[in-house]
Amino acid sequence: MQVQPYLFFDGRCEEALDFYRKALGAEVTMLMRYKDNPEPQAPGMCPPGSENKVMHSSFRIGESTLMASDGLCQGKPSFLGFSLSLTVASVAEAERLFGVLTEGGQVQMPLGRTFFSPMFGMTADRFGVSWMVYVAP
Repeated sequence: MQVQPYLFFDGRCEEALDFYRKALGAEVTMLMRYKDNPEPQAPGMCPPGSENKVMHSSFRIGESTLMASDGLCQGKPSFLGFSLSLTVASVAEAERLFGVLTEGGQVQMPLGRTFFSPMFGMTADRFGVSWMVYVAP
């Protein structure tokens, strides 16, 4: 059994994938657009003009695989009730990744030393996805 995060960017998926490629070295392993769907789209599933939006994608960050889509393409992504935890090997790497994830986003807990890690912080990126950056002791 495997559990994988599936993120719905509600119309901003391709932008998010590009950002994660640059910021985290993500590798997109699969991308299918709505126009590539071999079956007819159900009426009302996506607004007109969404043919080039991402129906499904899969991408890797380090050893983890995540999936993502534009979902219903309504322009209102909402990522509540969870965070993605990014474990890195050094304080320098934590500082670098926290910095790029925070660009255009919002710091939820500044990066700093804690009782459980030499460096830990929480931020929401420009898409509203919450990240916890953690250096393993």
